[in-house]
Amino acid sequence: MKAAIYREFQGPIYIEEVPDPSPPSGGVVLQVRATGLCRSDWHGWMGHDSDVRVPHVPGHELAGEIVEVGKGVKNWKIGDRVTLPFVCGCGSCPQCLSGNQQVCDFQFQPGFTHWGSFAEFVSIHYADQNLVRLPNSLPFSEAASLGCRFITSFRAVVHQGKLGPGQWIAVHGCGGVGLSALLIAHAIGARSIAVDIQPQALEFAKRMGAEICIHASNRSVVKQIRELTDGGVHVSIDALGSRETCYNSIACLRKRGKHIQVGLMAGVHAEPIIPMSQVIAHELEILGSHGMQAHVFPDIWNLWEQGRINFTTLLGNTLTLEQVPQALTEMNSFSDPGVRTIQFL
Repeated sequence: MKAAIYREFQGPIYIEEVPDPSPPSGGVVLQVRATGLCRSDWHGWMGHDSDVRVPHVPGHELAGEIVEVGKGVKNWKIGDRVTLPFVCGCGSCPQCLSGNQQVCDFQFQPGFTHWGSFAEFVSIHYADQNLVRLPNSLPFSEAASLGCRFITSFRAVVHQGKLGPGQWIAVHGCGGVGLSALLIAHAIGARSIAVDIQPQALEFAKRMGAEICIHASNRSVVKQIRELTDGGVHVSIDALGSRETCYNSIACLRKRGKHIQVGLMAGVHAEPIIPMSQVIAHELEILGSHGMQAHVFPDIWNLWEQGRINFTTLLGNTLTLEQVPQALTEMNSFSDPGVRTIQFL
């Protein structure tokens, strides 16, 4: 099969012919129809993720069709249209048994722990526990845009933040994660503030339902948010992952507010300074969001079927596999807003 592969961190990415995968016991092989290009893939290429071993094929947001079924798989057959969360649970550890497969003790992550979806085919473990059947009318490109950024934001906004109608949310960073959070907040009737350094990203955020947009170069971001919301937001998300966005996200909360860290923090940003005195005095909550369980996907399909959310609005540019080497290595620089997807014929 054809795949994008690198053999050293921060090294060249090549498009090559590599061996086709085989289905593991309890797993399947998917023919990839579409896959998202995510900043997490860039972190893996940089060497920030300890699970990645070279040589490596990245890619973790995917949708496709089952072409081979491994021994012991009960719920799936060849031809099924599926997607999956980027963190897949084993189904038997204490975390999975409690319904929290997103923090499984033995998790499978395509594109991180194993080769991923920047390829024509990908092998998937724990199929019965993690595959999600796609609605017949949902295109592969839209499904692929959900597998990491959208579902992580969904868990952050709905499950971790418990954001309700009429409440305020601030989203710091309007890439794929941030735009997803804004779209979800709008769908549930919340009021949202978008913060970014790019005017183009803020314009995109308005299309996602952002009520207020603030340019991040303004040094009074926290003051503005607290004034505009009469004391601070109920929920705030750092969707970028930097010292500044993390600090601002916590500092702009109202009393008993919730900060959700979604953006990965690496390098010099790995140990941020936070306003701990405010956390104590205002009884703030600091939470993480790392993927979402497969069994929660029906909640997303319900919003989509009710017409309350439109995944198409998230989509940015469409790429070919041959464009991956340049696009992936340039992900840390500012790029066009929206979720970029790689589509296969």
